[in-house]
Amino acid sequence: MGRTVRYFEGRFGRLVLAEIAAQGRPRSHAEPLIALQHEGTASAYLIAGKRVWLDRDAIVFVNPGEIHLDLGARGGAAPRVLLLYASREWLRVGFPAVFGAPQGRPFANAREPITPRIRRLADALAVEVLNDRFLSAERLEFMLQELMLLIVETYLAGERDSSPLWKGSRFADGRIRHALALLRARPHKDMSMERLADHVGLSRSRFFDLFHACTGLSPRAYLDLLCVQAAIWRLASGRSRISDVSSELGFSAQSNFTRFFLHQVGIPPSEYRRAAGGEPGAGAPPARSPGG
Repeated sequence: MGRTVRYFEGRFGRLVLAEIAAQGRPRSHAEPLIALQHEGTASAYLIAGKRVWLDRDAIVFVNPGEIHLDLGARGGAAPRVLLLYASREWLRVGFPAVFGAPQGRPFANAREPITPRIRRLADALAVEVLNDRFLSAERLEFMLQELMLLIVETYLAGERDSSPLWKGSRFADGRIRHALALLRARPHKDMSMERLADHVGLSRSRFFDLFHACTGLSPRAYLDLLCVQAAIWRLASGRSRISDVSSELGFSAQSNFTRFFLHQVGIPPSEYRRAAGGEPGAGAPPARSPGG
């Protein structure tokens, strides 16, 4: 795999940010493996006997038990790649029809084009793990749950009838999945939860009960985490002023956004942008080994 830059373990399994280098020995894993490139040149993998290229325009999947080999990069700087070795038990809780079979092959294709939404989420996740002194376990698991939801909806829903796909899942209620899609489409602090409930055909109380049963969070808490994710992506990209980020996320004043970000992340947005390298002349903190 190469050099490990960051390493996390949790109910979700293992998440690694690694610099990829060619490996001499094929491997297989009991868990599904999902690979997303963060930066650097494209890297090649041999998966079940087929060569697959990973770059920022693609997402790579390795099914449980599939033999794979890292072939290394095309040249230049070693690519940094996010590798999610997703716990089978964690996946079964959310998506039993997809990941419940012991010998199942959930992913039909080893390589798929990445969507803009998954690309932004992957970039925000990479920034968060590099700045892990500010990253809470709750926010990390939230982003990984969002990633798996988007993967199932984007790459697996078209291959299966929509009803069996969600059978037994805590995300089975299509009204809540629709509400999640609306929240993701435009995270905005002033979004009315009553209006959202009405839009998906539920009373306010029923909507809140179903939403919490589905996600483990209230609608407002879920929206807050989406706003943090969007803010981190914008701050780290260096493309927006803090006042613009504040306005885009629906805050009436930049000071309100600063207080919100400080409460959620632990530091003001200006400091986070500097730490993430989102300001001209600012550098990201040096990489450290797990536990270092």
